[in-house]
Parts: sequence; structure tokens; C-alpha cells
Amino acid sequence: MLNKKIHKAGSAILILFISVLRLNAGSNPAFINDTTEAIPAINVLMTAPEIPLHYSIKNFVDDYAESNDELFEKIRENKSNYLKTIDKVFLQNDIPVELKYLAIVESKLKTNAASGVGAVGVWQFMPATAKRFGLKITSKYDERQHLLKSSIAAAKYLESLYGYFGDWLLVVAAYNSGPAPIFNAIKKSGSRNFWKLQYFLPKETRNHVKRFIATHYYFEGKGSLVTLGKAESEKYLKELEEFNTKNQNNDKEDNSTNTIAAFSQLVAVINNENYLTLILKK
Repeated sequence: MLNKKIHKAGSAILILFISVLRLNAGSNPAFINDTTEAIPAINVLMTAPEIPLHYSIKNFVDDYAESNDELFEKIRENKSNYLKTIDKVFLQNDIPVELKYLAIVESKLKTNAASGVGAVGVWQFMPATAKRFGLKITSKYDERQHLLKSSIAAAKYLESLYGYFGDWLLVVAAYNSGPAPIFNAIKKSGSRNFWKLQYFLPKETRNHVKRFIATHYYFEGKGSLVTLGKAESEKYLKELEEFNTKNQNNDKEDNSTNTIAAFSQLVAVINNENYLTLILKK
């Protein structure tokens, strides 16, 4: 919704520039300043703040995407229905849909995936955890291999973990190691910030979180609130709120006659599809 508003605002400004250009098409160059200012057309608008990627894993994200490009493209091409099923389940359970990428890290979306320690299915449930969240395991049938049922169980488990930590990065870490190592790392580090306590976690768990973030960035092309810790999320949401307030104020100013009068003093010349040259009249 916010992006749509920004797009509409941008279109309105561009239309206004073009209208001014047409009105001034017959202007005598003698009445125009020699000084012109070329600015990116998109930068005329306020840009919504982006979800930040932690500086320490920028190279990791790039390298991981490159090394897994073929696998990810096969998943995108052949298992989009799996991701849609998980989307539906997570939406029904108020779980961020972006957490579906955790299943790719866990199992590459293979329903028959099995680890050496007994984890099975897309969500790699251990027997005890699977039974705790309602999955049946018998000698003939294992519901951990059922995409829909195991995704419902995963949603419940993720919700349970979030109740412990209130932080999605810690939830992803706990999904890999269990809650106990996370609580121990919090105690030893004196912090609930993943980027600070990570060194008190097993290496596999640290990398698991980083692989999740990298996979998210590959498929989404950006981050989301589940790629941020709690403190980072709160900071970002505050910046977003400030952006919304400023954007609303700018919208009001753009609708005023003073703003229109100010634009009428400019001749807009389109150099190319990316830039507008604004020439101030004398």
C-alpha cells in the first residue's frame, strides 16, 4: 500500500513537470538562467527506508546466493506450490510468511528429507517435537512428511518460540538448536541481540541464521522484519513512522497553491528516462 502511494505521488509530480514543460515550450532561452540542475527523477520523491542488512554478512549473502543459485532456481521453478501452501498456513496462523524460507534451509523443500539425528520432512522435525505439535508418527505413516500438516505444526512451533524470545532471529536460531542453547547464550553474553550473542552459540546455529537471511534475500531481493532482531525492528519501524509522517506533510504541501506557483517558475527538460533537468527562469 505504501509503495502504491509513493508511485502515485511520483506520477503526479512527473505529470506536473511535463505540464510546465509544455506551458513553457515557447520560452525564449534569453529569459532562462544558464545554470541548470540535473537530478534523478526518482529522487524528487522521498524514498521509504529500506530494511537494513547487517554489515557483517553482506559478503556471506552474496556468496551464498551465488553458490546456491542453481538449487534456488529449481525450487522457484518446480516447488512454488509448496511455498504457496506454506504461505496459506502461515497467514492463517498469523506467522510472517517470509519464514517459509526457513524450510528451504532446513530441507531444500524435500518432504522425504531425513537427517542423521532423526529429523524428518520439509520442516525437519525431531520425533518428540513433532508429536508435541500434533504430528503422528507410526511404523507405517509419518506426518512429518506431509507438507500441509507439518507446516501447521511448524507454524505452532514458531509461534511458541516467538513467545519465548520475541525476536525472529532468535526464533530461527532456536529452531535449529532448541531453546536451551539460546537462553545459555543470552546469559553468557548479557545480550538478547543475535549479532552479539551469536559467538556463544554453536557454529552450525550461527550459520543457520545467516543461511536463512541469505535465502530470504535471494528470493525476495530484500529483507523483512524477520531478518532483523527485535532492537533492529523497533528502530526500523520508528524510521518508517517518521517517513510516513514526513511523506504525509509533503503531500499536503504538494497540494497547496504555493507549491504549484513554485513549480511554475521552472522549465523541466527531460534528458533521458532517468533524469530531469530543472531550469530556473529569471
